[in-house]
Amino acid sequence: MDSKRKPKSHPNEDICDMLNELANYENNVKRDVHRSRAYRKAAKTLSDLNYRVKSGEDAIKLPGIGKSIAAKIEEYLNTGEMKKLNAARKDDHFAIINDLTRVSGIGPVFAKELMESGITSIEELKKNIHLLNHHQKIGLKYLNDFEQKIPRSEMEQMEKFIKKVAKEIEKNIIITICGSYRRGLPESGDIDVLITDENSHNYLNLLVEKLTNKGFITDTIAQGDTKFMGVCKLQNFEKHRRIDIRFIPFNDYYCGVLYFTGSQMFNQEMRRHALEQGYTLNEHSLRKLGSTGVPGEPLVVASERDIFEYISFPYKEPSERNW
Repeated sequence: MDSKRKPKSHPNEDICDMLNELANYENNVKRDVHRSRAYRKAAKTLSDLNYRVKSGEDAIKLPGIGKSIAAKIEEYLNTGEMKKLNAARKDDHFAIINDLTRVSGIGPVFAKELMESGITSIEELKKNIHLLNHHQKIGLKYLNDFEQKIPRSEMEQMEKFIKKVAKEIEKNIIITICGSYRRGLPESGDIDVLITDENSHNYLNLLVEKLTNKGFITDTIAQGDTKFMGVCKLQNFEKHRRIDIRFIPFNDYYCGVLYFTGSQMFNQEMRRHALEQGYTLNEHSLRKLGSTGVPGEPLVVASERDIFEYISFPYKEPSERNW
């Protein structure tokens, strides 16, 4: 790994790193899921901004940031540190669990079990690989690669390659790369692919087979009838990347596209607004609520815009959903 300090990917990256570290502490050591989620939500809000927050007063005006977190942001901006994080970093258990949970597939409960069995570092984990399941072994194998963000230019090449291979199977196949990539952000954590066609033919396993034969998919973590989880790498590129491919029936597809595009906060606002308008919205369907509050049959949705129109929500381009 390059020893030079990497350039910031967004103006609030240092603040987000600290909030995410606090989120890990609350989740992994204190087991406080709600507080952990609050820190992570605040970090996500700040990461989507194209400007630097100047104070806690600025921060508290943003969605998902309350008084307590705004005060910590103010403290950091004034002093360069957060006292609560300094205290957390002195907790030996936190450092060990935080290190072990870097591995994909290892959660805080199993990390604690490993720690109690005497495994306190990634290096020791490598010597005890027999304790890991298939997913965790792959996570350990590609740990350094998975921790590196994927530049947009690489995502574009992967999208082009996946769509080209898919068209070899069926020319009318529909492929959408979702997540932060679809929202136009410069980096992504992984590749999230949705697949369907207008007749709801499920080409998932055939696509995975062809991508594997062409050397793009290098490892399988899990594979079922509707979802594949694995690892991929473009030819002439160094790093392996996490990839998920989901088949979604055509009638559910655009609800799925909306959901997996995100952001999480934008999805929450859409669902809240839908309920106010008398609908229920999730990743599978949009349904009208009856007089008793029971959802009716799924409405016909042939595009994302249909969803916005049904619930009278102004259409937002994916690049406008970075809340």
